[in-house]
Amino acid sequence: MTETWIEAALLSSVPQDDVIAVAVEGKEIALYGVDGNVYATDNLCTHGHARLCDGFLEGHEIECPLHQGRFDIRNGAAMCAPLTEGIRTYPVRIEGHRVYLDLG
Repeated sequence: MTETWIEAALLSSVPQDDVIAVAVEGKEIALYGVDGNVYATDNLCTHGHARLCDGFLEGHEIECPLHQGRFDIRNGAAMCAPLTEGIRTYPVRIEGHRVYLDLG
């Protein structure tokens, strides 16, 4: 599969220890700044369809604001009830001051 890197944000717009939402090619993506790294997932919870950018980020886990289910932002795994399905994650590449994603 060929990688297609798409610019998603300026690195300076991704806050450390927090999450923001960005639109990339018509898709809403959550970008997380943790320990100097940037992670990317779909922005909608698989359980209640709440926006994860409105949730609480602690370490590498994002808590859904609706029912407090948590996902691991590194691999998308559902960490606890009521979640039964993980979220999609995306490869991230940093070049200079820009954040790129592979949505493929």
